[in-house]
Amino acid sequence: MANLAVFASGNGSNFQAIAEAVGRTSHSLRCLVSDRPDAYALARAQALGIAAHVVSYASRSREESEEEILKVIQPYAVDLIALAGFMRLLTPRLIDRYPQRIINIHPALLPKYPGTRAIAESYNSQDTDLGITIHRVDYGMDTGPIIVQESFRRDGCETMEEIESRIHELEHVTYPRIVIELLDAIDHGSR
Repeated sequence: MANLAVFASGNGSNFQAIAEAVGRTSHSLRCLVSDRPDAYALARAQALGIAAHVVSYASRSREESEEEILKVIQPYAVDLIALAGFMRLLTPRLIDRYPQRIINIHPALLPKYPGTRAIAESYNSQDTDLGITIHRVDYGMDTGPIIVQESFRRDGCETMEEIESRIHELEHVTYPRIVIELLDAIDHGSR
C-alpha cells in the first residue's frame, strides 16, 4: 500500500476522480491540501471522508506556506503527491523533499501552452490535436518530464465549452489511471 496526497485549488473534479479510483485499490488517499478556503475540492473531500487542510499563501512567502504544507503532510507518510489544479508554482524545497514523486496534470499538449490559460490558448490555436499532459514536477512551470499525453482531434466547429468538456473527460480517465500505476510502482519498490 502506498500513500497519496492531492493538492487542489479549485473545483476538485480531478481530485474526486482520483479519490474514487484510489478507493478501489489497496492504496490510500491520505489527504487533500488546498491553498484556497473557498475551493470546492474541500467540500468533495469532506463528502468522501478524506482529511482536508487549507494552507494559505496570503501575506507570506511561498517558502513559509510550503513549510506549513510539509508539516501538514508529514504525519500521513505520503509517498506521492498529485497536483490537481493546484495553481501554485512549487519551490525547490518542497520538490526536493519528494524527488520525482510530485506529478501534475496539464490541460494541453506540453510543451505547448504552459501556464494557467492552456485550454483557451489551445482552443484559439490552429492545432487540430488537443489534449492533456501528465508530467513530473520540476522547478519550472509545466516543464517536468512527461509521463503520458492523451489527445483527440477536433473538427474546428466545437465551442470552447465542448473542448473544455472533452479535456476534462480525458483528465478524469487518464489521471487516476496514472496515479494508480505510480502508486503500484512505489508499493513494489521501484521508485
